[in-house]
Amino acid sequence: MKRKLAAKALLILLCVLTVTSLPARSQSPSAPNVPHSAPHDPETDAAFYDFFNMQYERATAEFEKNLDKHPNDPFAVNHLLTVVLMRDLYETGAMNTGDYSNDSFIGRTPRPTDTKIKDHIKELVHRAEGLEEQELKANPEDVNALYCRGVTRAEFSVYTGLIERAWFSALRNAVGARHDHEHLLELDPNYVDAKMVVGTHNYVIGRLPWSVKVAAAIAGLSGSAEKGLDYLREVAKSDGENSADAKVILSLFLRREHQYDEAIGYMTDLSSKYPGNHLFPTEVANLQRSAGRLDEAEAIYRKVWQNGRDGKYRNLHYELAAWGLGELLRSKKDLAGAAAAYDLVNQAPHPDPDILQKANLAAGEMYDLLQRRDLAMQKYQTVLAGNANTTPADLARRYLKEAYRE
Repeated sequence: MKRKLAAKALLILLCVLTVTSLPARSQSPSAPNVPHSAPHDPETDAAFYDFFNMQYERATAEFEKNLDKHPNDPFAVNHLLTVVLMRDLYETGAMNTGDYSNDSFIGRTPRPTDTKIKDHIKELVHRAEGLEEQELKANPEDVNALYCRGVTRAEFSVYTGLIERAWFSALRNAVGARHDHEHLLELDPNYVDAKMVVGTHNYVIGRLPWSVKVAAAIAGLSGSAEKGLDYLREVAKSDGENSADAKVILSLFLRREHQYDEAIGYMTDLSSKYPGNHLFPTEVANLQRSAGRLDEAEAIYRKVWQNGRDGKYRNLHYELAAWGLGELLRSKKDLAGAAAAYDLVNQAPHPDPDILQKANLAAGEMYDLLQRRDLAMQKYQTVLAGNANTTPADLARRYLKEAYRE
């Protein structure tokens, strides 16, 4: 039982880390040695701008170029590791923050990752760890090396947990990441970027049920939710390298705390800074809906959808906005409007297959409630034409035999 509880604690932690885990950018070789205030590298700044705008191919090329210039810099390796890992999580359906606003995602499994990508991720982790261990062997109190090793461990924890589903290997890396950054903060309390992982761990463990918290403590994880939020706010308000990441994770945590206005502020700021990222404004709409401001949320969902149709988000999965709109209209008992919104998902250029299947099932449910059994049956058949081994497929088979009723 304790093993299951520890795995649940880890999974919650890993899933919130999928929307963060971004390493600080490296110092330029000529910069003064001020670990807690690393100067900005214009080339790396540009790559991260593309990354946050979800232009993954361009960001990958830029990080690869930077690594070629600095082959022995663990920061540079971690940067490339970040974009490879996060791109895969996005493409396999693990980047929808709405799935992490409650515990319903616990048993959810993203789509499988290509073997070549797995090998690339593991090669980058091995390369980064080798460089970090070399630096720490020369100086065990090298705060930059401690920071990098903590980031690598956090990234590998996400990989082994969410992609390999190897929970206890992931747990060891998660604990190691936190210990590295806590030790770093003992050496340099002003190294604000290190408060990212420590703050995240503190909040997650601090908000676990008592029984799960005990299991997490046995595994070496303890925490305070208040301390976690304080740390993350400090990172978010800094001019540090992890400021954007802290805003993302804070918006997720604050939604769970029902502190919607502060969360909306962070996500609105990110939406303005990174206009090519559809996840940020969609999350603003999600937060407005959670706050009960349905008219505001509906307007944002529609705007994101239209921006996507106008090409603003390229071929990214902006159909998440249509899905959110459908859920909103469903909650308002606007069954026809909800069905139409769910149907929009089919119009996206390359819709996420999981979202598409859920949307077709939900549209079928709406048509059943509207007494349009013929349309409902068509939607259920469409669901089964996709992956037949999913929960939506199981429900579709049931509704083909007996119409959906609330």
